[in-house]
Amino acid sequence: MSELPKWHGTTILSVRKGGKVVVIGDGQVSMGNTVMKPNARKVRKLGDGSVIGGFAGATADAFTLFDRLERKLEQHGGQLLRAAVELAKDWRTDKYLRNLEAMMIVADREVTLILTGNGDVLEPVGGVAAIGSGGNFALSAARALVDYEADAETICRKAMAIAADLCVFTNDSLTIETLDSAA
Repeated sequence: MSELPKWHGTTILSVRKGGKVVVIGDGQVSMGNTVMKPNARKVRKLGDGSVIGGFAGATADAFTLFDRLERKLEQHGGQLLRAAVELAKDWRTDKYLRNLEAMMIVADREVTLILTGNGDVLEPVGGVAAIGSGGNFALSAARALVDYEADAETICRKAMAIAADLCVFTNDSLTIETLDSAA
């Protein structure tokens, strides 16, 4: 029996600069070399709207993780770092959750974090983070632009345009969420 084609196609980028934090994601979902959907929404507000996040990976898995994160945020009074650490513990140790295939970038006024199924809760250097198939392209472009552009959203849009030009699993159908940042 042949193996099913792998699903690909996400670039999620976050930039924290100039009193704003932005999470942006492209809309492409691919299976093998076929674009299955060009306008998926992979970025959204979480909880009471004080957290924004984006996911790369299996959609059902990502929504399960978003739901779990929202519950952890409620349990821990909206403290994103604490909620993320508790989610990572569960994700790593729970028999059901550890099989979920997704990564997430989440951000609030204070912190931006990358969450993985390996139990990682990573705070990016310099306020720039990216995940997904085009993540390294977007990350490189954003890091190059961060010293030359004043606005986080402008950096995100330009970096995602570069990623879409370079990565066949990334397109220019973008979803953007923004929060005011403490720093």
